[in-house]
Amino acid sequence: MRKPADAVRTAHQPVHQSATRLVAKRLGAAALMAALLSPAVAAAQDAKGSAAHIRAVTGAVDSAAIVANAKTTKDWPSYGLDYAETRFSKLDQINTDNVKQLGLQWSYSLGSERGVEATPVVVDGIMYVTASWSVVHAIDTRTGKKLWTFDPKVDRAKGYRGCCDVVNRGVALYKGKVFVGAYDGRLIALDAATGSKAWEIDTLIDHEHSYTITGAPRVFNGKVVIGNGGAEYGARGYVTAYDAETGKQAWRWFTVPGDPSKPFEDESMERAAKTWDPAGKWWINGGGGTAWDTITFDPELNLIYVGTGNGSPWARHLRSPSGGDNLYLASIVALNADTGKYAWHYQETPGDNWDYTSTQPMILADLTIDGKPRKVILHAPKNGFFFVIDRTDGKFISAKNFVEVNWATGYDANGRPIENPEARSPDKSFDAIPGPYGAHNWHPMSFNPQTGLVYLPAQGVPVNLTGEKALTQNKMEPFKFGSTTGWNVGFTLNATPPKNLPFGRLVAWDPVQQKEAWRAEYVSPWNGGTLTTAGNLVFQGTADGRLVAYNAKTGEKLWESPLGTGAVAAPATYMVDGVQYVSIAVGWGGVFGISARATETETPGTVYTFAVGGKAKMPEFAKYQMGNLLTGVKYDPKDVPEGTAIYVAACATCHGVPGVDRGGNVKNLGYSTTDRIEHLKDIVFKGPFRDKGMPDFTGKLTEADVVKIQAFIQGTADAIRPKN
Repeated sequence: MRKPADAVRTAHQPVHQSATRLVAKRLGAAALMAALLSPAVAAAQDAKGSAAHIRAVTGAVDSAAIVANAKTTKDWPSYGLDYAETRFSKLDQINTDNVKQLGLQWSYSLGSERGVEATPVVVDGIMYVTASWSVVHAIDTRTGKKLWTFDPKVDRAKGYRGCCDVVNRGVALYKGKVFVGAYDGRLIALDAATGSKAWEIDTLIDHEHSYTITGAPRVFNGKVVIGNGGAEYGARGYVTAYDAETGKQAWRWFTVPGDPSKPFEDESMERAAKTWDPAGKWWINGGGGTAWDTITFDPELNLIYVGTGNGSPWARHLRSPSGGDNLYLASIVALNADTGKYAWHYQETPGDNWDYTSTQPMILADLTIDGKPRKVILHAPKNGFFFVIDRTDGKFISAKNFVEVNWATGYDANGRPIENPEARSPDKSFDAIPGPYGAHNWHPMSFNPQTGLVYLPAQGVPVNLTGEKALTQNKMEPFKFGSTTGWNVGFTLNATPPKNLPFGRLVAWDPVQQKEAWRAEYVSPWNGGTLTTAGNLVFQGTADGRLVAYNAKTGEKLWESPLGTGAVAAPATYMVDGVQYVSIAVGWGGVFGISARATETETPGTVYTFAVGGKAKMPEFAKYQMGNLLTGVKYDPKDVPEGTAIYVAACATCHGVPGVDRGGNVKNLGYSTTDRIEHLKDIVFKGPFRDKGMPDFTGKLTEADVVKIQAFIQGTADAIRPKN
């Protein structure tokens, strides 16, 4: 097991050694000794990491500072490094010549057991990173030691109210405050030096629907902007801007229209309502479109770009029976940064029917296309196409599939998809390629202007969709995936086993030529976000528990380090006291990682920091204890069919298929102990795991239902057990 300390420190101190040699060369030994003994110098050294130092360096972070830092990228002051969210660092101290000399500088335990999706934010050696349950950690990167932690005390018993694990993608930093969106919908401002709360605001418009926040806030010109998730649960999406100093709401823009019998919030909602069929009464089930991740900003154009989510329910034939584009689902929308007023939109998946969100990270870039300079957005949403869009007016430039797709054959000159008619049939099952997990999910991509390539975590997770005839929300419906905990999708999932196979890969994509330059294949989907640097490198964490460095031009693998568990977040790089570091926050999880895994080891959430010549010892990795296939639970085989239907509705979202999936950060019940499954009702009803996110099924399931679930779990284990 790993050591319980917050950090594993290194005996190797390249910062101090290199600084000492430099001063010795310039001043001579006697002068150096005097300088080292100087109280002023000692005080200055001690000040690093002090409250006064932190207030000074974080207090200087504003929009101008973030723009200025983009010229040097010495720090990593915002989620995607810069406002364009390129994740391209101009640092080249670590490069193709010396990357093989990277070693661990320090590691820091986040103490979390669920998914970690955050990119660290770092300013002058002060790091802010989040773990699961929206817990914020401040770390001194010079030592790897904790400065402070802040736990927003999210009610663990309500973890089920989010679709995709109790994750958080990070913080925003602005004028001495750290901003975090809590899982339960609060936006909280913290003192960057102490972690004390400056203000908090409830961002939710209602608490009946299962809204959550998992994305990182963004701060532009004194406003903190945040969206939310919940489209699987009947939510209506929106983004809100708050005053960074006071928390007062500045503006709010909804992503889909509300009840058409009531006044619309603005003209954009009135126009959008014309693309929905009121016969579907979409507003009762929210409509969806939640903006749960990507938000970027162009200071020159003063526009914020928001990626919107899927429909609620997924199935268009239920929410809008006569069809329609259903604006502004699955779109990129530009808003005035000062007022939140709609400027333009481009809809990537009109009338979304497959959970093809456009919430995936976007990058702002200036490219030469057809001999002309263009200000563009680069985007690879779930639907499998790579888009290049003019960010000044939203005009379509090009789109090309970066993985195999079967829902459309391409896009026409007007930017409309050329759809496969079978993809929308409500009466037939359809192997959606890509499936709802997406060809690219939230895992950040990066763009290197020196190579002209985007480094994209691509994947395929097979899912078959069978349309349902009617929709019932927040009620246990047999065979309806997650219905007991509020899922609202309008499809039965995998009633017919999908025929396509899963995959995961890193794709280097040329956005001008719209073609693949190179790829690296992985053993599993759900690999981490990417970082690229002027050292001609690409870094990526993998589902099988490695941090890998590639040659950015050729794709040659140059270096790797074990991480102990699967990595899903993107790394960051920064300079402290003249030395470049690479840090990655690791913790397996997310919607795929809840029930599946690709490693034989596991660790708590951990931040690993690497430097050339680092010699710290890696923490010990615990062997994953999957357990033996379940035996000994008595059951009536006649209960297995009904137990299957109830299990799909109540348990499958987190626990996967008993004995088939290996378990992710939630255990697979097919490998539970006999005693635990025999006493399953004591866990299901007001049980002991509510503080870990386990729902209380009181009033949703009966004891007779639990008996049938037991039959399904043991019956499935018996069915797959190897026969002697």
